[in-house]
Amino acid sequence: MISFSDVTYYVQGRTLFDKASFLIQYGDKIGLVGKNGAGKSTLLRLIVTPFQPESGSVNIAKATTVGYLPQELVFDTEQTVLEYVSGAFDELLEIEARLEEIHQAFESGDLEHYDDMLNEMVEKQERYDVLGGSGYKAAIEKTLSGLGFEPEDSNRPLKEFSGGWQMRAELAKILLRKPDCILLDEPTNHLDIESVQWLEKFLKQYEGAIMMVSHDKTFLDSVTNRTIEITSMAKLDDYPVAYSRFVELREERIEHLRAAAKQQGREIASMERFIERFRYKASLASRAQSRMKMLEKMERIQVEDTDTKSINFSFPDAPRSGAITVKLSDATKAFPSKTLFKNVNLEFERGQKIAFVGRNGEGKSTLARIIRGDEPLTSGVVELGYNVKIGYYAQHQNDMLDPSMSVYDALETIAVGEIRTKLRAILGAFLFSGDDVNKKVGVLSGGEKSRLSMARLLLEPVNLLILDEPTNHLDMFSKDILKEALQQYTGAVIVISHDREFLTDLVDTVVEIRQGNIKEYAGDIMEYLRVKELNSLQELEYSSKQKKQKQQEIINPALLDREQQKEAEKRRKKLERECSEVEKEVQRLEAIVKGFEEDLLLPRNYTDHKKATELQKKIADSKAELNIVFTKWASLQEELEVFA
Repeated sequence: MISFSDVTYYVQGRTLFDKASFLIQYGDKIGLVGKNGAGKSTLLRLIVTPFQPESGSVNIAKATTVGYLPQELVFDTEQTVLEYVSGAFDELLEIEARLEEIHQAFESGDLEHYDDMLNEMVEKQERYDVLGGSGYKAAIEKTLSGLGFEPEDSNRPLKEFSGGWQMRAELAKILLRKPDCILLDEPTNHLDIESVQWLEKFLKQYEGAIMMVSHDKTFLDSVTNRTIEITSMAKLDDYPVAYSRFVELREERIEHLRAAAKQQGREIASMERFIERFRYKASLASRAQSRMKMLEKMERIQVEDTDTKSINFSFPDAPRSGAITVKLSDATKAFPSKTLFKNVNLEFERGQKIAFVGRNGEGKSTLARIIRGDEPLTSGVVELGYNVKIGYYAQHQNDMLDPSMSVYDALETIAVGEIRTKLRAILGAFLFSGDDVNKKVGVLSGGEKSRLSMARLLLEPVNLLILDEPTNHLDMFSKDILKEALQQYTGAVIVISHDREFLTDLVDTVVEIRQGNIKEYAGDIMEYLRVKELNSLQELEYSSKQKKQKQQEIINPALLDREQQKEAEKRRKKLERECSEVEKEVQRLEAIVKGFEEDLLLPRNYTDHKKATELQKKIADSKAELNIVFTKWASLQEELEVFA
């Protein structure tokens, strides 16, 4: 469907891709990964933008449709959200308008072209039905809702919305168009947790191909079945697995390469010694010459340097503050068109790590700015505790960097005191080393700018870090470094993020801002999501009264007569037997999937495209069957719980 064949491409004198190749087929779900600046965004652009590589070619099969969502877009339209998104159905809308014209002609009694119009109406109606007919209206409503738009937003001009919401509208338009291949460059950056979950489910069920750049491990693992890595050596490594499994296989592969490179090094040294010793000896000169030719033709095994254990950083020790770092009393924030929250009372303690979550536009960033003192409350009081010093990272802070400055100057111009002697060490901790410190900020990738902005936070010791979407544009490795540093940080942290994996095991409190209410949940993000999901299921299945009655009927023996108790016991035993049988089936299918995956990783199968495709289909089919059986097992377990 789309082929990237032996492409070599240079950017500002640097080799971005060196004889890079891959193939996208219908149904592929590909995660494109690599370090910041490796060329992920560039690769997506090269697929959709005509260009002339130094060598190789990019080909898209005839009639293949492609949808592309870049990281940023400039919108210049007077259309409403609904009008803009409806552009996904241009052909349907044209047919709809023409059918209306024909109906009006019939009603007016225009019989001159009756037969022609009747035939055209039949043809148009058939095409209209093939394209989905009037069902497109429900699809638009469902997609906009899933991406966080309220019903009343549909008729608002798109230009009234922030850049993030405009990108959501563009994403909705792409999804509704249903192209054969969707290219997404960090699609979750503009989404809240609920919208990310909706998009995750949508893409999992999408029949076409998907290639996306994302730094959300959970999202990648859930959606993708293949991972392509852009290595630091400008090569593409293709793995037929999702991200977490890719990380494991990549380490195994690199270990094998290291061993092979070591062995090759010994062979090369041996040949060089032979050549040096016998090249001038008449009886052995021909053999020495032969080895010289072998050395010239030998392709050296290259191993990407992935040893990152020495790269680390930590935030400065947090100055001692009072027991309470932030206190909000009867806090209200309202704008003329919307009240974000009303009469809120919150207290955050020293060392507490809090996540602000909620849909975009609900007030997460506004609350963060209020705490920092950049935004006033409408009423109420916000108080900082004794000796509280705030460090702040805003999601658009990268735009405040001077593009004409060097990386080093971006720190040096704001550093004071003894910290000035440690600037290179700080930059090194954020992966800027050697000549990197002399790069102009303007040529840095989004992730590199994010790392640089984060490095500026280390220039002054603080005891309350407020981080607004800190992981946007950070690659997996950089996120892991940041997360580890925050886990070890002794001060308090408030983080706004939609990245579930990043928040897991990092925060101990979740503050949800939703529809004018603020609610506090103890525990990390996974506990919060579990509680929210259970609440949702309870609301769908039973009212609280019905649920209480059902539990009393089954669990409380005092409410059951002897016959009912016997029936309940029989039912429990039957469920246990069924559960045991289904559990064995789960184990059997898991073994089948594992076997297919191991076969796929064999070189003879992985390099045979036809065989690899067959195995990928078997894996997908077996996983689908496994999901069905596992769902049945989970359902049986839920039924058994009432007997516990």
